[in-house]
Amino acid sequence: MNLSQFDYDLPEALIAQHPPAERDGARMLVLDRATQSWQDRMFRDLPSYLRTGDVMVFNNSRVFKSRLIGTRAGHTGRVEVFLAEQMGDLWRALVRPGRKLPPGTVIEFAPGFRATIEARLEHGERAVRLEAADLWEAIQTHGHMPLPPYIHRPDNESDSERYQTVFARERGSVAAPTAGLHFTEEVLAQCEQAGAARTEVTLHVGLGTFQPLHSGTVEENELHFEKFHVDPTAAERINAARRVIAVGTTAVRTIESYARLGNAGQTNLFIYPGFEFQRVNAMITNFHLPQSSLLLLVSAFAGHGFTMAAYRHAVEQRYRFFSYGDCMLIL
Repeated sequence: MNLSQFDYDLPEALIAQHPPAERDGARMLVLDRATQSWQDRMFRDLPSYLRTGDVMVFNNSRVFKSRLIGTRAGHTGRVEVFLAEQMGDLWRALVRPGRKLPPGTVIEFAPGFRATIEARLEHGERAVRLEAADLWEAIQTHGHMPLPPYIHRPDNESDSERYQTVFARERGSVAAPTAGLHFTEEVLAQCEQAGAARTEVTLHVGLGTFQPLHSGTVEENELHFEKFHVDPTAAERINAARRVIAVGTTAVRTIESYARLGNAGQTNLFIYPGFEFQRVNAMITNFHLPQSSLLLLVSAFAGHGFTMAAYRHAVEQRYRFFSYGDCMLIL
């Protein structure tokens, strides 16, 4: 398949730059795969689509403040270090401006908190060593929320709450599982009242979320590895469910990785049309970038033609797109 088949025209004005005024105030496009039809609804309508025997699966990974802003030792120019993954005593990271930051460069973020670039890695990444008396405290105090590059503003204090799900627990993601951002404790309670059970899995979202696919031929692409975990309770509920509803593409990849690899490990599962889903029966997801691995995943689940037609409808109806935007329920 050619990646260009997954392109669509999106006006810049439809890319959400801020979350909705209320966490559960998004619109929701409901796709019915059986009838090849859709409905324009609100996210708050979600409980009306649930029934006894459903199990909703949430990714409980917690976003940490992975964007660090500092200066090179002895210089004044701004330097950015984007932490991607901890590798023992080192971190895999992206740095800017990369050409001016060779191995051996020391970057200072705050008194007593600095980084040393140890080595170059593939895809422009760096191995970085961080130093601080209390490393995680320093990261959370001096770091910034890793808003995606299509949000053209600095992060602010409200992003610390709104770019985090209400059920986030396990620290480790550099991007939010954004379908989960719509849920409030009240909506979760209403879903349970409708008969749906709830369970949590963990997939720590890495750099692959931000990086484009490198090859124009879909099948030639590979994703970054990401850590996942499905505990025995979650596995039991998933296996016993009459209908598994994945909340977000990260939950989809975790569930389908569990079905193939077992309860825990690392996955680079790449889902595109032709993929055979083993456990996921429905999903909630935001609208994704053109030609992205996430749009391919949705197309694999809903069908390429149906998905692209639904996206065109969403553009025509001026839905809000991407991380802080509206969502889809695919049945």
